[in-house]
Amino acid sequence: MTEVQKDRPWLFRTYAGHSTAEKSNALYRSNLARGQTGLSVAFDLPTQTGYDSDHELAKGEVGKVGVPVCHLGDMRMLFKDIPLDRMNTSMTINATAPWLLALYIAVAEEQGADVSALQGTVQNDLVKEYLSRGTYICPPKPSLAMITDVAAYTREHLPKWNPMNVCSYHLQEAGATPEQELAFALATGIAVLDDLKKKVPAESFPEMVGRISFFVNAGIRFVTELCKMRAFTELWDEICRDRYGIEDEKFRRFRYGVQVNSLGLTEQQPENNVYRILLEMLAVTLSKNARARAVQLPAWNEALGLPRPWDQQWSLRMQQILAYETDLLEFGDLFDGNPAIAAKVEALKAGARAELDTLDGMGGAIAAIDYMKARLVESNSERLNRIETNETVVVGVNRWTEAEPSPLTAGDGAILTVDPAVEADQVARLEAWRATRDQGEVDAALAELCSAATAGKNVMPASIACAKAGVTTGEWAGVMREVHGEYRGPTGVSKSVSNRTEGLDEIRAAVDAVSGKLGRKLTFLVGKPGLDGHSNGAEQIAARARDCGMDITYEGIRLTPSEIVAAAAETQAHVVGLSILSGSHLPLIEELVARMAAAGLAHVPVVVGGIIPDEDARRLAGMGVARVYTPKDFELNRIMLDIVALAEPKAVAAE
Repeated sequence: MTEVQKDRPWLFRTYAGHSTAEKSNALYRSNLARGQTGLSVAFDLPTQTGYDSDHELAKGEVGKVGVPVCHLGDMRMLFKDIPLDRMNTSMTINATAPWLLALYIAVAEEQGADVSALQGTVQNDLVKEYLSRGTYICPPKPSLAMITDVAAYTREHLPKWNPMNVCSYHLQEAGATPEQELAFALATGIAVLDDLKKKVPAESFPEMVGRISFFVNAGIRFVTELCKMRAFTELWDEICRDRYGIEDEKFRRFRYGVQVNSLGLTEQQPENNVYRILLEMLAVTLSKNARARAVQLPAWNEALGLPRPWDQQWSLRMQQILAYETDLLEFGDLFDGNPAIAAKVEALKAGARAELDTLDGMGGAIAAIDYMKARLVESNSERLNRIETNETVVVGVNRWTEAEPSPLTAGDGAILTVDPAVEADQVARLEAWRATRDQGEVDAALAELCSAATAGKNVMPASIACAKAGVTTGEWAGVMREVHGEYRGPTGVSKSVSNRTEGLDEIRAAVDAVSGKLGRKLTFLVGKPGLDGHSNGAEQIAARARDCGMDITYEGIRLTPSEIVAAAAETQAHVVGLSILSGSHLPLIEELVARMAAAGLAHVPVVVGGIIPDEDARRLAGMGVARVYTPKDFELNRIMLDIVALAEPKAVAAE
């Protein structure tokens, strides 16, 4: 019997990192032993936004959504006993991408590795940070320059490294339609290539085009998502050929990794998420001509909190079963010549081209950031409205909500929690690191970095020197802030009421009635304390409150509790709403409530939204929080009525 020739499977990854470098290292080695074939490193929010673990804004965030890496010692521990020259490592890092890559290179050199043999990816996409994820530091133009600095450096020194991962994943999480996801991601790729073309020799440019990769999202409408991936491959080939004159087909190939959709994972009946994840994986694996190069899957319980190693293992097994037990990899493309697929692909391409023409008319992705952000907020509003009105069915959420209790969520330990002592331990090790390094070497390395950044030179050589000298993440980013300034991205929420006020008459009347009793318009302050940049929920709450007739204040992400309290006093807010999805809700809200009391604002009701376990919700109520909302609270109009009731003068008096 002739053996069937099978394609090689994609890389199996699990997005992982938490608490400390030591514990994350143990997790990585365990996952590799279970059959994972690549690493995908999650960094905590202070590391992503360029703060050391002891910075004021890092409070409560250390080790929560990833691993803290403050210096070479942390990176050394993260990859202890993992030979980097034999590993394919993806690092989900953007604003501090040059710095984390510098630390990685320094550790590889310490291991005795041939740096030119290193394989992996830094995400390094700042444009989507302004639109959907919020871990930017500097303004768009210098950020674009840092992206291409990394690309130009890897051309010379790391020929197997992917220097940039255009990330459309968070665009879909922010509500992008398939056409918007295609267009906004492709426009980002164009902006990067236009800038990179000035930094590499002309003869090397085609090869560098071939090293740009993508990181995408696959949602539950898996036929549409499959067609979207085919559209991506065809449009990118077209752009590379027609715009940049790339003749070699292999350099025009659309190479992508994927994490399937987390936006659609439900807190209600969370066991159903296993099926959702499987179906979404099929969208990026079934079509050979548009198959992902690497796949990482979320865990079934991510809408509840941090997944445990067992939960991640379950998602890894799903990939292995598809790749090794089924016959998928024995066939060519299953959809070539299918008229329904071809028609959908053409429709998506036409919509994406129209959006790209609009962006080109504005001067490209960098110039169109405000426009793209506003479009995403509008699209997300429409998506939520379809769920609220039952036009879009979500099983267990707006239909078939009666269910047996899930044994998977029973008992203690159903989700991973990070010990609060982790932060103190990390800070202590950071202080010890600072105390034992050569300050003269640190100062000299930082001065060289400042000089390079100021002169517009490639920052990678100076960053590597900083890594070896013992510079910290906060110090490296501090130089970038000093040279280029900080940036506050657009919120996408205008002050003007939108046209979508259908079904809001009852709430608008209630707002008017309470405003009359208050003697002025009901004032609602929406704030995001800490470093969590997932602003989608806050944006939708602010936009709906605005459309309901409230006077809203929403200044965007990354505010300290003291800044939010000052804004509440200045606007004379009747209700304060806080959004935190990073798991840092307890320490941040405890501080904010205390500051509210000290400022004489204890009477102002505080409501909180986020991924908050029941036990934490009870603790927040004990601190005086009036309402707690989690992903299961998808009916925004009900939340609006709660806010109106809380602002009622008698309700305030009863607090």
